Amino acid sequence: MYGFGQVVGIPAVLMRGGTSKGLILRTCDLPSDRGLRDQIILRMFGSPDSNQIDGLGGGSSLTSKLALVGPPSIPEAHIDYTFGQVSLDKNIIDYKVTCGNLTAAVGLYAAEEGYVALTEPITEVKIYNTNIDKMIIAEIPVENGAIQYEGQFSIAGVPGESSKIMLNFPDAGGTFTRKTLPTGNAVDTVQVSGGRRIEISIVDCVNTIVFVDARDVGLAGTELRAAINGNAALLDTLEQIRVAGGRLAGLIRPDEPVGPGTHSLPKIVIVAEPADYVTSAHEMIRAADIDILSRYISMGGLHKAHAVGGALALAAACQIPGTIPNRLAASSGSAVRIGHPSGTMYAEAAVARTASSDWLVTRAACGRTARRLMAGDAYIPAAVLASAN
Repeated sequence: MYGFGQVVGIPAVLMRGGTSKGLILRTCDLPSDRGLRDQIILRMFGSPDSNQIDGLGGGSSLTSKLALVGPPSIPEAHIDYTFGQVSLDKNIIDYKVTCGNLTAAVGLYAAEEGYVALTEPITEVKIYNTNIDKMIIAEIPVENGAIQYEGQFSIAGVPGESSKIMLNFPDAGGTFTRKTLPTGNAVDTVQVSGGRRIEISIVDCVNTIVFVDARDVGLAGTELRAAINGNAALLDTLEQIRVAGGRLAGLIRPDEPVGPGTHSLPKIVIVAEPADYVTSAHEMIRAADIDILSRYISMGGLHKAHAVGGALALAAACQIPGTIPNRLAASSGSAVRIGHPSGTMYAEAAVARTASSDWLVTRAACGRTARRLMAGDAYIPAAVLASAN
């Protein structure tokens, strides 16, 4: 951090990871005081402002993401990673969640910055994610002693092709609640306004997800963003379901005020049986090419594609008998082909029953791509520092 007249510059790297984009900041470049640190970061992003016009945020939950990185705090890891969801319209950074997509960017960043020695053909970057107190392994392709950026792997929602970064979340069950099924039930029932009762499945794997059958909220499961984000009554119902599920899981206190911008967890995901549909890019997806339809809600709106954490939780849920995804999925194998608004996504998980009647997720993995977009200094007004003193 250094001064330049009436502004202060802080080293920053802007990276895309999967279908997300965010700033990677080193903890050594920021104040140790968390309150001051967060005010600096919020100013960098241009929050609170839904457009983030005076900052580096992109005006959506998918482009308002933060990775704080530093030397490993545990001996097995190469790098520490703390994820933050930077609110668009509130003076808040939510650290009670993680982002699998941005993890791919952190793995690539660590390899580029020398946190790990490159080995061929795959360099395993062991990332300690402080949000969930778990290790994530990013597999970075290496050829002739250099990171391999070119490849033929593509993901829906991102143009072009590049090399595949495989993300493996070992022992991912019970990430936030210590139980893969936080309530101990494959299905629970919650009540929304008007007295209507709706079945849900709560699964905690990488992120805590509340799954609801599309038919129970008046949907087919093939809807795109306009049909969901333009339906205020539907979004209100989904938020009621999400909050009720969060309280059952112990993530939201009964008397706690809550909204999409204040509590990132749990997420809510709408699922349905496979069906033909047309993506946001006008591509036809056939029912035979997917195992389940999924619509992932993030911070009160439909995700343009699908979050990694949600996909891995869904892959695990599809194998747990009695859950809503398990009822709807066309396949019961470890690999799940997910149909989402931008196309399809492949995820895999392996589960095993535990002695305590919960489920152990022994493997949860998927392929992503990532790219460094910019490296330099992010500038904030010096007054941000002065106001904190």
